[in-house]
Amino acid sequence: MKIVDARVVVTSPGRNFVTLKVETDEGVTGLGDATLNGRELAVVGYLRDHVVPLLVGTDPHRIEDTWQSLYRGAYWRRGPVTMAAIAAVDVALWDIKAKVAGLPLYQLLGGASRERVRTYGHASGRDIPELFDSIRARQAEGYPAIRVQTGVPGLERVYGVGHDAASDAARPVVEDWDTAAYLRSLPGVFDAVRQEFGPELVLLHDAHHRLTPIQAARLGKDLEPYDLFWLEDCTPAENQDGLRLVRRHTTTPLAIGEVFNTVFDYQTLVGEQLIDYVRSAVTHFGGVSPLRKLFDFAAQHQIKSAIHGPEDISPVGMAAAIHLDLAIHNFGIQEYAGHTPLTHEVFPHAYTFTDGYLHPGEAPGLGIELDEELASAHPYEPAYLPINRLQDGTIHDW
Repeated sequence: MKIVDARVVVTSPGRNFVTLKVETDEGVTGLGDATLNGRELAVVGYLRDHVVPLLVGTDPHRIEDTWQSLYRGAYWRRGPVTMAAIAAVDVALWDIKAKVAGLPLYQLLGGASRERVRTYGHASGRDIPELFDSIRARQAEGYPAIRVQTGVPGLERVYGVGHDAASDAARPVVEDWDTAAYLRSLPGVFDAVRQEFGPELVLLHDAHHRLTPIQAARLGKDLEPYDLFWLEDCTPAENQDGLRLVRRHTTTPLAIGEVFNTVFDYQTLVGEQLIDYVRSAVTHFGGVSPLRKLFDFAAQHQIKSAIHGPEDISPVGMAAAIHLDLAIHNFGIQEYAGHTPLTHEVFPHAYTFTDGYLHPGEAPGLGIELDEELASAHPYEPAYLPINRLQDGTIHDW
């Protein structure tokens, strides 16, 4: 079997998605997700101009060798553009291999380690009543765990709360940020949520990298009475030493890693057990192959998985994540923000979401297809994540 063609499809059925479609001389095709939110076209160029020419004529079954060739052969390693492109190839090749075997991908990864995959959903509100309504909506959808985000007094908008206007903008939207107001208000939000919904509702929170280590330590300590499942991205984790300070001061579990690209980003964090959950996505970490290795490394330190799963991970990337979730032993939880109905039409899939749990289905491969005609009717639309500035105009780290 040989690869005879590989094409990049860009579509925007609600969000921009970049999909690699690999075709073989035996008529078996595989799909991979190469979406990089806000920088999609950079990955498109990398794939079309530098990766696809290297794939034609190669054996699709040589997944590990292909991965190492793409990673090491370019000399310029790592980075989100490179790793998203490699991820698309890796996932597409796993899709092909599983289809040839006539098995769902999770069976090639060792088979199921559980019956279904627990998820968490997103709830947010500009104020407490709006937040409560959002939490109740997620509960009605069956989510067993809910990430809580809320507005900050004195700020007009906060990323992750309500409709993200930045996703529709041709230029990044500028949002104000006030760390002191955030730190003052958030514990009261969780106190109100616990009083309203009780102690059994599983709650999470994402700080979106906005805090220094000592600020993150304070927040983790202040949130301890509310028994969070985790505090996510409490401080920019490129400064891995900073997590030592956070860990010393709070027992609130910590989740890190959605902006990481390789296992090297995790060496200190995992080796010293400074975090409790690894948050990388299949799409941004180079695919199924390296993410499975990361989970094996994390398992040696009693750290669990929590694959990144926002709306800008396409159903292709989500399908790959669910197969991994079902197979690995140290599964923790899966983020699932869902997709628009139109997105589901563009990407028909076998995976299901029932009563707050996902299952990849039993179709061979990833269990996902791409309706290219419908995809072409929804072309790329420029979109960017927002930029945070402090009240004096300084760009804020996040």
